[in-house]
Amino acid sequence: MSRFPSVLLTGASSGIGRALALACAAPGTVLHLGGRDVSRLNNVAELCRARGATVHEHAADVADAAAMADWVGAVGRLDLVIANAGIGGGSDDGAPEPAAQVRTIFATNLEGALNVALPALEAMRAQPPGADGVRGRIATVASVAAFLPAPGAPSYCAAKAALDGWTVATATSARAHGVRLTSVCPGYIRTPMTEQNRFPMPGLMDADRAARIILRGIAAGRMRVAFPWWVAALARFTGLLPPRLSGVLLTQAPGKQALPTT
Repeated sequence: MSRFPSVLLTGASSGIGRALALACAAPGTVLHLGGRDVSRLNNVAELCRARGATVHEHAADVADAAAMADWVGAVGRLDLVIANAGIGGGSDDGAPEPAAQVRTIFATNLEGALNVALPALEAMRAQPPGADGVRGRIATVASVAAFLPAPGAPSYCAAKAALDGWTVATATSARAHGVRLTSVCPGYIRTPMTEQNRFPMPGLMDADRAARIILRGIAAGRMRVAFPWWVAALARFTGLLPPRLSGVLLTQAPGKQALPTT
């Protein structure tokens, strides 16, 4: 059996979400998998069933707050919730991002994650603790892009920064109620999203390996899991530079628009 008997995961149909679903799949485990692409979601569900898990698919948009709250509230006890669904976006011509893109990125990457995490937090506070004294665990998937304001992807960086900040800041009070919160900040992961990139991606990692790192960090109760460590450290350092200097460096760097994405 998985270390997490009951798991709810958004963005499960591809990329990191797919890898996380497969890593959690085991006999005796119940998976509640969410995604917008029904065909791909069903494929992942079948792969998880082949590993012995009981799987329930749920096709919905994380931007729909009411639908997410209903879903989370209807599945019963949850040991782990991972708000993973996210989208990328930027501007290659130096012009500001279109307003519609800005709103879509925030609606998915920030509000969409909160639409899952907030009802999960409420539900977990009310459920009895497990054998380890923990009532439940919630992970939000941000990015190392949260650590630096890159001119090529301002909305993506800002949404991930807000998500990381909320998760880490809330983790202390949630812990007092028996719930563990973890902000997940990966670098470049080999997924269909990054396959479109045509530039060097430092620290590029397979999704299966990323999933193992994420689940270990969640199980350990870490408030933030940022990896690869040296990519996260470089992002942190760049983010601490004066904005005019960091902006010049990020604008002139090859692949400036292609930040790590979920």
